[in-house]
Amino acid sequence: MEIIKSAFLGAVLAWTIAVVIGSQGSSGGQLMIHQMAMGDLKVFWSWPVFFGGTGIAWALMLLQR
Repeated sequence: MEIIKSAFLGAVLAWTIAVVIGSQGSSGGQLMIHQMAMGDLKVFWSWPVFFGGTGIAWALMLLQR
């Protein structure tokens, strides 16, 4: 159950950071922020931030057991 909660937190973190950095026109270097088209919307996303944020959130939830 913790991995599902941490994936949600990782997605929120990745989206927030990608919107802030990507809307300025930068790719964030190692963050590899890219723009995706979802229908008529343009969404910024970063897989490295998502996996890193999910891992950190999962580790913190495991420590709280």
